[in-house]
Amino acid sequence: MTSAIEPISCAATAPPGGHYSAAAAYGDLVFISGQLPIPADGGHLADQAFDIQARQALENLLAVAAAAGSGPDSLLKVTAYIVGVENWPHFNRVYADMLGDHRPARAVVPVPELHHGYLIEVEAVSIRQPRPSV
Repeated sequence: MTSAIEPISCAATAPPGGHYSAAAAYGDLVFISGQLPIPADGGHLADQAFDIQARQALENLLAVAAAAGSGPDSLLKVTAYIVGVENWPHFNRVYADMLGDHRPARAVVPVPELHHGYLIEVEAVSIRQPRPSV
């Protein structure tokens, strides 16, 4: 196990909008920064329905996980910040659709607002998948 903290970047998502990495890895653990529903081209979806925003935020999260050598079945813990508790069932439906049978630990936190007027932000802790031996 390495003892260095490795910053992770992801070409499949928009670059971070602040002083942080898309994720940071330490050994086999991957800490994925909060992902807003921003497409890779940097466009904004704040005016879109919650379900569309949720799917984009989760796609971003999974893209960052992949860039770190992880995947959906390796998620250990997901935290979702959602504007409006009434969006919880919508989030749960999109989340279940995207993760299938995998059920990592999870928290859904209702918040009054998010940056740029978005309705969701998701972050996660994951583990790197074993790399095949050569």
